[in-house]
Amino acid sequence: MTTADLAGQTSAGAKLLDAARTVIPGGVNSATRLVGPPYAITAASGAYVTDADGRRYLDYHAAFGAILLGHAAPEVDDAVRAALGGLDLVGWGVTEPEIELARLVTETIPSAEQMISTMSGSEATAQAIRLSRAVTGRPLIVKFQGGFHGWHDAVARNVISAPGRAYGDDPLSGGILPEALGATLIAEFNDLDSVRALYEAHPERIAAVIMEPIPHNVGALVPSQEFAEGLRALTAEQGSLLIFDEVITGFRHALGGYQEICGVTPDLTTFGKAMGNGHPIAGLAGPRRLMENFSSAGGDVLLAGTFNGNPASSAAAIATIEYLRAHPDFYERTHALGERMRTGLDAACTELGIEATAAGFGGVFALYFAESPIRGYRDLMRNNDDAYVAFHRRMTDRGFLMLPLALKRNHISAAHTTDDVDRTLEAARDVLRTIRDDGLLTPA
Repeated sequence: MTTADLAGQTSAGAKLLDAARTVIPGGVNSATRLVGPPYAITAASGAYVTDADGRRYLDYHAAFGAILLGHAAPEVDDAVRAALGGLDLVGWGVTEPEIELARLVTETIPSAEQMISTMSGSEATAQAIRLSRAVTGRPLIVKFQGGFHGWHDAVARNVISAPGRAYGDDPLSGGILPEALGATLIAEFNDLDSVRALYEAHPERIAAVIMEPIPHNVGALVPSQEFAEGLRALTAEQGSLLIFDEVITGFRHALGGYQEICGVTPDLTTFGKAMGNGHPIAGLAGPRRLMENFSSAGGDVLLAGTFNGNPASSAAAIATIEYLRAHPDFYERTHALGERMRTGLDAACTELGIEATAAGFGGVFALYFAESPIRGYRDLMRNNDDAYVAFHRRMTDRGFLMLPLALKRNHISAAHTTDDVDRTLEAARDVLRTIRDDGLLTPA
């Protein structure tokens, strides 16, 4: 089946998308899902997904990283089925699965003494920011250019910004009050002086600094140890909270999140995506002295959500965390496969005379079409976005699912094998050659 066949209006996937457009705006429920063929996915198992036209793809997109153990992992799905056979949603009191999940989280995440459950990472970061403003009595938040922390007004700005808009006024959406955008300040990742300058410009007004410990929403910017430790010291000195948004890094890179790896403990941690292996659940954790400011404990910060802590999602998260605790080799294996992928991509680019940098951490990888070093968003503005998108598009057309949008990352799950990685590298070498020969980049 050719790319032209997939793109044709007679394909089953295209027909499904057309049908969806009559009842769903644009045909999808999240704008980044509208990226061309495959237009509709009908099955998923292990490391593979199958589209409506029967074509099978090796999945590196992994639902933006929500798939950690592989699609339809029996350990997780069996636990969800068992939960559905018993207690359903009651919205009264507490349930045993909620308690068990909170116990597991507080045992594994260094910053966690208590946790609340939410249904999405956006909800978790919204709670973290509201809590930070309430306990400090300060109005402003600092985020980093390139960091994504959800769709809510407080942080919906300055993610993948064009060079002319980076660090300036770059909202993600219409309909946001200017006052909401103005209360969030923008710093440069891996540049402590840029954060310090904001504190000097806004003394005693910054409630919190929120950061992805590794900004995976722009691929993979790995923090220096000096930056991570310096940010922890600076926020404490200034009376602000430090929020680690581990919605992507949490449970994926280590059981205790990236904070376990770097040894820096934030005040608050948000997490989600991979913790339920694709089932909808997220959360916020921190020390008791902060978490008891929620209204559920008599504080003034509203805690509400009908589906928070529901039995099915809690069961998925419990099963995922228990799997990771029982299989510590998961991290050694996925990290090794990630390194094999990055090393192989670097070697292919060197062989073909292509100026590029294979970046990432653990089982996450990205191929920037720019020379090293790449430490912050300023460096990413050198990336050849056309080549980046073309690489992902052409890999997808060959059966390796990679989201064809600039700076989007790829994920290795427990279901991927060494043979999968080697086949991917073989295809990548051919794709990179076509990108070079088609004049989409300048040879080194």
